Amino acid sequence: MTFSIITLGCKVNSCESAAIHAAFIAAGYVPAEEDAPADVYIINSCAVTGVGVKKARQSVSHCKSLNPDSVAVLCGCYPQAYPEEAVRDVTSADIITGNTNKSEIPAMVTRFIADHRRMSCVKPLTREFDESSSAADLDRTRAFIKIEDGCDRFCTYCIIPTARGRVRSRRPEEITRQAEQAAAAGNREIVLTGINLGCYGEDIGYTPADAVRAAQVPGIERVRLGSLEADTLTDEEIQRLKACDKLCPHFHLSLQSGSDAVLRRMKRRYTCAEYMALVGKLREAFPGCAITTDIMVGFPGETDEEFAESMAFAEKAGFAKIHVFPYSIRKGTVAAMRANQVVPHVKSARAKQMNVLAERLEKRFLESQVGTVQTVLIEKRTSPDYCNGFTESYIPVRIYGEDIPRHSLVQVKLISAEGTYCAGTTKF
Repeated sequence: MTFSIITLGCKVNSCESAAIHAAFIAAGYVPAEEDAPADVYIINSCAVTGVGVKKARQSVSHCKSLNPDSVAVLCGCYPQAYPEEAVRDVTSADIITGNTNKSEIPAMVTRFIADHRRMSCVKPLTREFDESSSAADLDRTRAFIKIEDGCDRFCTYCIIPTARGRVRSRRPEEITRQAEQAAAAGNREIVLTGINLGCYGEDIGYTPADAVRAAQVPGIERVRLGSLEADTLTDEEIQRLKACDKLCPHFHLSLQSGSDAVLRRMKRRYTCAEYMALVGKLREAFPGCAITTDIMVGFPGETDEEFAESMAFAEKAGFAKIHVFPYSIRKGTVAAMRANQVVPHVKSARAKQMNVLAERLEKRFLESQVGTVQTVLIEKRTSPDYCNGFTESYIPVRIYGEDIPRHSLVQVKLISAEGTYCAGTTKF
């Protein structure tokens, strides 16, 4: 029998989909050919936004339209956060399960095939890191390794603590084991990922720097950290990270808002001044580093003045890239119950304004890199005209007229900024 996995949402889901893939292979299943209908579809869902939930529902329906006789499995954050809703509203899903037992999905499929009884088995979240659901995602040039799960922050807009549970960390020796697997597979860069990555080790006595060191195995030349929370990076931890010689100088620091009043309503654990001070410390410790971020617009009660504060803060911080998104009401959160919701057309207008600023800041950052020589990791070729890759600071680079093998690390001179990437050459 064949299977196909549709992964929605974050890189943690990608790692867990890799584990699901391995479990199906071990059970004797075969991956479906591209564009061919599968016997079993697994939709690994996201619940961070309403759009994510909508995509999960649409994916289940689409899979059933491709093969009405297939077994459709809906798993992940959506059923974990909203189990009753998932069972009620996604009627085309044959099996509904959450985040705690993804490695058991092949056995669930076997039971369903035997009795054809719709199955819902969303279990409570555990307090231990689940190794069985955490394979390294080695399909890309950069290998993704999940090192942490869960979040204890309970920001007022966020459903993640409900969908993912409390902080659970992977032991360093397990990180090393998967890093060695990645190196053996030909990967040169590892991206360490988690739900609240900066909290890594709080439960087992380690810090993110320990995880970076654990991943610095022979054959791996670069280690990159995923998204971090500003309140988790202490001065001591910055110095410990600075001592990690393979760490990429790229820090994604989730901001959410550049207004102190909004941050308080969000229950974020830093002020704008503290965030800006952290940006300065990182730039001092890692000269030339890229600072990227997320900014939410239209949080309940956000005034025109508070939005203007966010715009001004982003300009001052000089982010290399901003992921802009409108606030999405998530049932079960504090913010969802507030009466002062920002109307959709205002949220949309603010998102457009912030995106215009984001594009300008990204252009400014890329132009500042022109003329520099940087190490680029070559990715899978997607065009006969150029090779593409990323610098250590995560600048997308296109190298025209040269044929460079995937996984190569090459010195490239950046010669121009072209929209969202830089053009470069190895001939200088």
